[in-house]
Amino acid sequence: MGEFVRLEVEDGVGTIRLDRPPMNALNVQVQEELRAAAHEASERRDVRAVVVFGGDKVFAAGADVKEMATMSYVDMVDRSGALQSSFTAVARIPKPVVAAVTGFALGGGCELALCADRRVAAEDAKLGQPEILLGIIPGAGGTQRLSRLVGPSRAKDLIFTGRFVGAAEALSMGLVDEVAPAAEVYAAARGWAARFARGPAYALRAAKEAIDRGLESDLDTGLEIERQHFAGLFATADGQAGMRSFVEQGPGKATFEGR
Repeated sequence: MGEFVRLEVEDGVGTIRLDRPPMNALNVQVQEELRAAAHEASERRDVRAVVVFGGDKVFAAGADVKEMATMSYVDMVDRSGALQSSFTAVARIPKPVVAAVTGFALGGGCELALCADRRVAAEDAKLGQPEILLGIIPGAGGTQRLSRLVGPSRAKDLIFTGRFVGAAEALSMGLVDEVAPAAEVYAAARGWAARFARGPAYALRAAKEAIDRGLESDLDTGLEIERQHFAGLFATADGQAGMRSFVEQGPGKATFEGR
């Protein structure tokens, strides 16, 4: 458990909780603690789905600009790979991941939310990539994940202008998937994650990897990734149990053990 990031586990759902008041600024220490929490969530068999949450008031308002402003070009050459890989560790958690976005998710905070499979935002949330206002660009995946999620034109608008978008606009462009009252955001996100707490863990893992890796590839390569995962699941206990249950009892009644 880190000083500013911790993994809390209950009933199969792990919550990666950011807690660096007042705004959860993502300094180097937080980045490394995020990496450690993501690896722990990936490895623990009692974690079947994950919520990323910054608390009731703010998700993460961005990088620690005071820390970043002291860094030279050489410093950032040395650091930028670790910065990206700490966020990628969250994106590569081989389980369903949902971001519960309250308050601000700006810069690195928005990039962290982009690492999730789903985003639930508070009605008063604000999201954006304002790095251009500092004379730089997003460096933790924003230019890549945002454009893949909302399309290059909308991504360029947000990144070129640095403007913030409210929850309603974020929902309309596909930046978030659900909007809820601020007091209900975590519960809504956790409710989605809890659906997978007793799901077929290896099938969910395969589905996520096939989609994510496929989007990074051409169609033929993506289809081959899918084919291999599809065939491999016939070796799992859950695959056998699920098909047997369907034949004997109909759809949606299988009990999965996660193996």
